[in-house]
Amino acid sequence: MLDFRVDTFLMVCRFMNFTRAAEALNITQPGVSQHIRYLEEQYGVKLFAYSGKKINLTEAGKTLLSAAITMKDDELLLKKIMNQQSGKGRELVFGATMTIGEYEMPKALMRYLHAYPEAKVKMIVADTKELLEKLDSGEIEFALVEGFFKKKEYDFQVYDSEPFAAVYGSDYVFQKNTRKIEDLLEERLFIRESGSGTRYVLERYLEGKNLLLQDFNHVIEINNISVIKQMVENGKGITFLYETAVRQELRSGVLKKIKLEDFDLIHDFTFIWRKGSIYKPYYKELFCLLHGSGKTDESKVESGV
Repeated sequence: MLDFRVDTFLMVCRFMNFTRAAEALNITQPGVSQHIRYLEEQYGVKLFAYSGKKINLTEAGKTLLSAAITMKDDELLLKKIMNQQSGKGRELVFGATMTIGEYEMPKALMRYLHAYPEAKVKMIVADTKELLEKLDSGEIEFALVEGFFKKKEYDFQVYDSEPFAAVYGSDYVFQKNTRKIEDLLEERLFIRESGSGTRYVLERYLEGKNLLLQDFNHVIEINNISVIKQMVENGKGITFLYETAVRQELRSGVLKKIKLEDFDLIHDFTFIWRKGSIYKPYYKELFCLLHGSGKTDESKVESGV
C-alpha cells in the first residue's frame, strides 16, 4: 500500500494549494504541511518552490509526481487483480478516442471476450486530453488514443498507423477543379469538435501547408462521425476522416476520395499506460490480445525514457 502521505502530496499537486488539499482530504492544513515535510526529509529534496502565496513543483517534485501517479495506478490494478483471484471475475476498464472506439475496438473486444467470455468490460470514449486525465487518476487501466501525449510520462505501443482520407459524396459538385488542398477552400467543410484527436492531427497537417481551418469559407463543426458522414454522403460538403471510419462507405461507393497531389497524412493509433508500471508485462499481453498480433515484438514497445 502507498504511504498515506503520498496521497496528500498528490492532492496538493492537484490543487497547488495546501488549504484546498486539506479541505479535500478532511485534515488540517498543518497536517498537510507535516506530510509534505516528511516526504521531503525522506527523499532529501524540496518538493515545492514558494513564491509568495503561490507554490510550484521543483524538478524533484515533478519526478515524484510522475512516480506517485504510476504507483497509485499500480495499486488500483493490484486491487483488481486480487479481486479476480478471490473469484469476483475479470474486469477490463479502459478508454479510447472516438474513431478508435467506434471503428477499431469492436473486433478487439470480440477477441478479448472470446478469451474471457465472463469478463466485465467498460470502455470510456473521450478525447485524448480527458483520457490522459482518467489514466493519471487511475479511473482507467490504459487508453487507445489518436491525439498527442507526453511520451516521457507513458509507455506506449503503436496499435495501428491509419491514413486520413479527404472524401465527398458521389453526387457532390465541387466549386472548382481540385488538385491541391487550397482548391478546397471554397467547399463546405465538416469537421470534428475542438479537442478531438482527428481535428488536432488535421490542423497540424494544414499548418504545415501554411493553412488554417479558418481559411475554409464554410466550416461546420459536429462531434459525431456518423452525422458527418451522412451529411457528406448527401452532398452537403466534404470532410477529412481516418480511412478506417469511411472504409465501408468507400467500398460501397457512397463516398469517394478526393484525389489531391499534396495530401498524404498517416497518423498512429497508440496504446498507452503509465510509464514505469510494474505491470508492463500485463499491458503488453493485453495489447497482443486486443490487437490480435500474437506474441509482443519487444522492439515495438516504446518508452518515454
